Amino acid sequence: MNLSSLSASSTSSHPLAVYGWDEGWEAEFAPYAEQGLLPGRVVRVDRGQCDVVTPLGAVRADTEFVVPRDPMKVVCTGDWVAVDPDGAPRYVRAYLPRRTAFVRSTSSKRSDGQILAANIDHAVVAVSLAAELDLGRVERFLALSWESGAQPVLVLTKADLVPDPATLAHLVQDVEMSAPGVPVLTVSALHGEGLDVLVALVGSGTSVLLGQSGAGKSTLANALVGADVMDVRAARDVDGKGRHTTTTRNLLALPSGGVLIDTPGLRGVGLYDAESGVGQVFAEIEELAERCRFHDCAHETEPDCAVRSAVENGRLAARRLESYRKLVRENQWIVAKTDARVRAELRRDWKRKGAEGRAAMEIKRGRRG
Repeated sequence: MNLSSLSASSTSSHPLAVYGWDEGWEAEFAPYAEQGLLPGRVVRVDRGQCDVVTPLGAVRADTEFVVPRDPMKVVCTGDWVAVDPDGAPRYVRAYLPRRTAFVRSTSSKRSDGQILAANIDHAVVAVSLAAELDLGRVERFLALSWESGAQPVLVLTKADLVPDPATLAHLVQDVEMSAPGVPVLTVSALHGEGLDVLVALVGSGTSVLLGQSGAGKSTLANALVGADVMDVRAARDVDGKGRHTTTTRNLLALPSGGVLIDTPGLRGVGLYDAESGVGQVFAEIEELAERCRFHDCAHETEPDCAVRSAVENGRLAARRLESYRKLVRENQWIVAKTDARVRAELRRDWKRKGAEGRAAMEIKRGRRG
């Protein structure tokens, strides 16, 4: 098969169609096709090199020619790239503009963004039922998932470890209350229970599998792929956590259709410019906030706050509001690290709130006197 016949073939019969190639990607790639370069999708990245699946088969390519100063522009798993048609070594010459990307902040003091997966349609967040639910962490994952541009999906794994139906239903309800607009599925990959809905959901497009170490991601990936492609190790009984059995991000074609990107267990899931994602996770709070007296109400001490009123009358859980405040503050801090205008606005806001707090204290003291 030569390059001219590849460019002339329809997207449905294109060798890369199983990996998500479509007319949009073909149009984006057209300038590179004219240069005689080969299209491909990155299935794995490590140490400045990557494995790329192309119409002529899988190749190993060097990313030297895409050397970024911005860590957000590194080649990552899920990218569509233009690679040399032959040669030793081959090089990735460019990557196509990303439609979506799952990004978290790094643990560095610079708070740079780190792209975990590109061009995803579903962000599948695995949460183990073998350990106590951390709803705050679930909300954090969902904020990043919404911000990525993908549709979040929550999968409660190891459901076989919760044999009581009433207890399981209670846990699912708690998660659903923390995940408005997000499908919540319960599965036992070990026993093949509850997988049919998930298989149908990820059967088209690209899905990224996310979660903490020990959440059962590797077992889930094996069940979806239908083969033992990922190493699986038992989680610790004491806290349900496991070792990092997946050490790189791997892109796998699913037998039922669709593509899956498996990721290592994530200990840290820092927000990275995720204002919109936080808003979607806490949609009910954002809706209530529209009824507050002040448009910039912080829902703390301001009068006529509709959000605090909802907490007081039981319509909104206090935990939800505290989680919302925490993520909003964290996101503001991350954005302010790189945006001088935002930093100045935050300083003015802090001064205003400080003055209001001092004024409120003076009024209280006056009443006591």
